[in-house]
Amino acid sequence: MVKTLNRPVDLARLVGISPQQVRNYLDAGVLPPATRSDTGYRQLDDRHRKALLAYRALAAGHGWNAAGDIMRAIHADDVHQALALVDAGHAELHRQREALRLTADALETVVDSEPPQRAAMRIGELAAHLGVRTSALRVWEDAELLTPQRDPATGYRTYGPREIRDARIILMLRHGMHGLPQIRPILDDLRRSGSRDALAVAIAQRHADLGRQAEAMLAAAALLHAYLGR
Repeated sequence: MVKTLNRPVDLARLVGISPQQVRNYLDAGVLPPATRSDTGYRQLDDRHRKALLAYRALAAGHGWNAAGDIMRAIHADDVHQALALVDAGHAELHRQREALRLTADALETVVDSEPPQRAAMRIGELAAHLGVRTSALRVWEDAELLTPQRDPATGYRTYGPREIRDARIILMLRHGMHGLPQIRPILDDLRRSGSRDALAVAIAQRHADLGRQAEAMLAAAALLHAYLGR
């Protein structure tokens, strides 16, 4: 049976992108090579439709870079490498789930406990205590997540018990893949009312994000399997 030939514009309409983007995909190797008509136009068939759907679905679940690497491996006849890249994406998702679980457990402990009554730390001491660079603490300060005091004699930053606790919370949330803008309302709520509601919402949202990513990966796997069957 002769397969229906499609122009780039036909595939573009299928997923709501421009014809130029389809040409870019062809040039980048994420779609299989296209033959040319006698007049020089690209001729696309059902393979290209399946590849386009698989690539876009992979991007939704694994990210654009990984999706491109997977499709290029397939078109280089290295299916084993393509599947290894898919497996790596699922492994990373599992790692993030585990990190979020551990972060949630640790945050419960930190929030429930009173800040330790210890001497204030300087920036280098706190960085060493947390296992981060001093530049990270400065970034958190610039984002108004930390408000260290200044030693009146030396002008050095000093972090008291509350700031040390907040720094630990920030670090844990960063390990849980929360961005700095997401962290600020959590800390504001905790400082203002002692409520953990914002913290619980943030963790629940992150769980939901990972769930949506898992569903996207599942959908991508089905389309990739269809494409590999050609």
